[in-house]
Amino acid sequence: MLKPFSYHIDRNIPMIKILVVEDEVRVADLIKRGLEEVGYKVDAAYDGQQGLNLFQNNSYHMIISDIILPHISGFELCQKIRLIDKNIPILMLTALGTTDDKLEGFDAGADDYMVKPFDFRELDARIKVLLKRGLEKGSSQPSEISYSDLTINLNTKEASRKGKLIKLSPKEYNLLLFMIKNPERVLSRIEIAEKVWDTHFDTGTNFIDVYINYLRNKIDKPFDTNLIHTKPGMGFIFTDKL
Repeated sequence: MLKPFSYHIDRNIPMIKILVVEDEVRVADLIKRGLEEVGYKVDAAYDGQQGLNLFQNNSYHMIISDIILPHISGFELCQKIRLIDKNIPILMLTALGTTDDKLEGFDAGADDYMVKPFDFRELDARIKVLLKRGLEKGSSQPSEISYSDLTINLNTKEASRKGKLIKLSPKEYNLLLFMIKNPERVLSRIEIAEKVWDTHFDTGTNFIDVYINYLRNKIDKPFDTNLIHTKPGMGFIFTDKL
């Protein structure tokens, strides 16, 4: 299921502590050994409840979790972790690879999603990207960002239009934030996948279009002026000038 992993220890990696939640002991131990070989400190849990207990009683920089777990599913575990820590990176590893599965994982609060079987080199690359993003979240930034009559509060992670509060899921918020930071230019699906999901766009799935429709129903449909527009064959553009 896992492709061979032959990295040497990277002595330049600071001591990053990762929690791996995987009910197949052999797989969990293989992931643990592989990540430890490149310099990470790793704890392993073999069911969702054990994973939650470890998270509540220890400090981690990142969570890697399977979805199908005993006692508490990966989706439930992700939601419970998000109630405690809104910013810790969460990467889901699973054999479930349909668009609906990915959407449910993202809505639960996951930051990224890898389908088994996977290559450890890709796993390590995804981990580095998510950890870097976590560090960037801690940098100084303005409290609000606005375009037209839409405002995003960066502290509370809430959006409003014409003073009306708009309830967004974590991925809807991240997608909207990316679009409002890049107004009036075409954003391709590939760019959105890389910048919002930190993943390569799979042309066989339509999860980006699904989330665009989610946003349209919330920030465009109830108002007179549309802000999200489709550019056929190219992508999407966020503007009030069309």
